Amino acid sequence: MPTTLACLLAITLGYILLCVVAPFRTCRLCNGLGFALRTDRRGRPTRGRPCRRCHGNGRHLRTGRRAYELAARIHHHATPHLRKGPR
Repeated sequence: MPTTLACLLAITLGYILLCVVAPFRTCRLCNGLGFALRTDRRGRPTRGRPCRRCHGNGRHLRTGRRAYELAARIHHHATPHLRKGPR
């Protein structure tokens, strides 16, 4: 039981570290290209439409980073802001 808990904790901390260091991942739909590959009549690959999932960017925000930003946004809007310095 303690080994399982330690392993789960290590995986969770590793994912949190990954979300901090690299918040974006490559899009699974277009493989990071930002568009779909099509072939012309001669069989050569050409650029297709922009990807719907990543909007032509080729990168996608990780789920953990999206959850962190949502929590930070809720906290930002829920706490009163104090002015710093003289008025």
